[in-house]
Amino acid sequence: MSELGPIPPLPSRIAALVHAHFDALPTRSKPTIFPDGSREWIPMTGIVIVKGENTPSESLTCIAVTSGAKCLPASHIPRCRGLVLHDCHAEILAIRAFNYWLLTECYGFLSKERQQMTSPHLNTGSGLNHISESPFIRRRNIEKASHASSSLAIDWPPFEFQPDVTVYMYCTCAPCGDASMELCMAAQEDATPWEVLRQPDPNSTDLEKGEEKSPVLLDGRAHFSLLGVVRRKPARMDAESTRSKSCSDKLALRQVSSLLSAETSRFVAPTGNAYLAGLILPEAEISRAACERCFGETGRMQALTGRSWPTSPEENAQKTAYRFHPFRVLSVPAEEIQALWRFAKPKPIPTCPASSASEQQGDTTPTQKKSKPGNVSAVWTVAPSFSHPSATVPDPGSKSLPALRRSKTGLYETIINGVKQGNRATSPLARGASALCRAKLWALVQEMVQYLASDDAQVDARAEDHPAECVEPDMSQNSMLQHIHRAATYSEFKNTPSDIFNPIRVRVQAIEDAKKVLEGWIPNSGDEGWGLEVLVDPKKRKR
Repeated sequence: MSELGPIPPLPSRIAALVHAHFDALPTRSKPTIFPDGSREWIPMTGIVIVKGENTPSESLTCIAVTSGAKCLPASHIPRCRGLVLHDCHAEILAIRAFNYWLLTECYGFLSKERQQMTSPHLNTGSGLNHISESPFIRRRNIEKASHASSSLAIDWPPFEFQPDVTVYMYCTCAPCGDASMELCMAAQEDATPWEVLRQPDPNSTDLEKGEEKSPVLLDGRAHFSLLGVVRRKPARMDAESTRSKSCSDKLALRQVSSLLSAETSRFVAPTGNAYLAGLILPEAEISRAACERCFGETGRMQALTGRSWPTSPEENAQKTAYRFHPFRVLSVPAEEIQALWRFAKPKPIPTCPASSASEQQGDTTPTQKKSKPGNVSAVWTVAPSFSHPSATVPDPGSKSLPALRRSKTGLYETIINGVKQGNRATSPLARGASALCRAKLWALVQEMVQYLASDDAQVDARAEDHPAECVEPDMSQNSMLQHIHRAATYSEFKNTPSDIFNPIRVRVQAIEDAKKVLEGWIPNSGDEGWGLEVLVDPKKRKR
């Protein structure tokens, strides 16, 4: 017990830390409260790393804070060219922000490593053993790495999380989709399933191609009688439909694929602590039956219990296999949330399901002030442990926050309609692209690969003078880096050829198997056939 009183439970401390960071953001990143008392609401999410959990040295670090409640309709996806965020729900932005931070953490580690190995006054002659470590990541095989001069000689992926790291996600409201269906039903005067107007055409070519199967990808609030199935993002009933899967479904998939994205999985191994340890929600936003059905070992994903990828015992021996890792659902008392969060969606008096469209707009009763979801998304990440000389990662400069609750800022953006505020999603340009978009993350991976390649050039130059220090590069790893460097389109980057880099193929197989269990998963395709030339803005017109 502390001298100042009992220490709050871990979920409460994590929630308080995330709210403190959000509160410190500028006003432009927050929902608006209007003079007449009406206001906007927004879901908010934070990702926190706990080091040394349940030990005297336990510490909490807020890695990312995001807000948002919007996503793009399916018809807009082909126009994105990798420059527009498809899904700006807070939970999904937080996962993308976490992966952005993780890439910059790896990049900073590599930069610090090079500095210490090439500086005579820092290099003790013991290889990597004396290189300053990140608090969060480490080399996977330090014994091998400590005797290697070439980055390509190290086991791949080269990094993993430190063993005392655990990752938690905090959300101000239940994830949309299956985990919140009981909450949606409880809010209705009549829990009869809402009518779905957009029924599939039996003669549709989509059906012939097998892209849509029964049951169809349901609207987020439709068909209460169907539970445990994949749903599309909620939207007004009169809005154009999306193919963005609900946050419940995307979080469920992350229990197999880990928090690592296609980009970060090239550099970080999927150890057990690369998965969420817990999802923290306000107690009023938790339906235990829904959460167990959606995420638990006895719910819709029970067929994956005990499974791992790859299936070979020899390959699994490296402890970098993908597995089904159910997370815990933890609660924060309602009175604590009321004191922390003033931008929650007001709880309406139950209304008829037919009025769903007006409910989405925030209409409740004449005695209540109108409320609507804000269209602004905030993105903030903590700075990496070590700086790195990047041409891709934007320098926050004077416009960013130098510190947020004593946390240095690595990225700060305000997003509207999937692009940075002040830009248009209908005609996206590189200058308006978020650092979290597909094109920017792929470009960051390319830059890191070139950085590694320059390390190898330096190794080759030293080889004649110090042959004993050089290690023969692993050709499979070299092929993987060459593939990343030579990929002409984002589709080629993600779809690694079958003859190289086995860990990525394993990840793809794990995701495919998980989607078979998540009934009704339909791809949100159409934004893959572009190259990094999209990051070159058209030249300004001459005056």
